[in-house]
Amino acid sequence: MSNTVFWKDSMMDKKWMILPLVALSAACANHTAMDEPARGSAAVNVPVIEYTNYAFDVAAPGGNIPESEERRLDAWFATLGLGYGDSVYVDSSAYGARDDVARIAGRYGLLLSQGAPVTQGEVPSNSVRVVVSRARASVPNCPNWSEHSTPTWNNRQTPNYGCSVNSNLAAMVANPEDLVRGRSGASTVDNRTSTRAVQSYRDATPTGQDGLQDISTGGASGGKGGSSGGGK
Repeated sequence: MSNTVFWKDSMMDKKWMILPLVALSAACANHTAMDEPARGSAAVNVPVIEYTNYAFDVAAPGGNIPESEERRLDAWFATLGLGYGDSVYVDSSAYGARDDVARIAGRYGLLLSQGAPVTQGEVPSNSVRVVVSRARASVPNCPNWSEHSTPTWNNRQTPNYGCSVNSNLAAMVANPEDLVRGRSGASTVDNRTSTRAVQSYRDATPTGQDGLQDISTGGASGGKGGSSGGGK
C-alpha cells in the first residue's frame, strides 16, 4: 500500500514539473526576435529614393548640334521643368555636342554629369542622346493605421511611427539624392566667409549709443468719425 501511494505521489510531482516546461515552450513559440527593426528607436518608415530617366535623341552631324536641334532640346528641357536636383548626361563622346548641351543646361543652372545611365535602344548615327535623371523621395506604406496607437507590450513601434516627419522631409528636400549621400565639403575653406556673420555683428553700431528716444505716450489724435446713410 505504501509503495502504491509513493508511486502516485512521484507521478504527481513529475506532472507538476512538466507544466512549467510546457508554459515556457508556449512562451518561446510566441516570442519575437530581439533584432526586429521595429523594436529600435530609429523609425522603420524612412524615405525611399526612386529614379526616373528621360532620354532625348538630338541630331549632331559632324559632332555638333545645329541651332534647330538646340531649340528642340531647349523646349524639351522646359517641358520637363528642368531644375535643381536633376542630373543631365550626354551619351556621346563628341566634345562639340557635349559643349552645346552644357551651354543649354547652363541656362537652367545645371552642369553636365559624368557618364550616362543605361537606356533602352541604340543611339542613332550622327546623333547624341541626352538623358535627364530625376530622383523622387517618398515614404512607402504611409500613413499606416493598421494598428491602434496603444502601448505594445513587446516594446515595438506603432506602424505609423515616423510617417509624418519623414514624409515631410521627403516632400521638402530640394535634392532627394542628399538623403542617400551627403555633400562633400570644399577642399579649401575661406575664413572670411565663415566669420562674416560674426564680424557684421561686431561692427554694427549699438542701438543704445545715441540714447533713448523721446516717445510720447499720449493717445493719437483722430478726427470724428461716423457713418451716415439713408435710403428710400
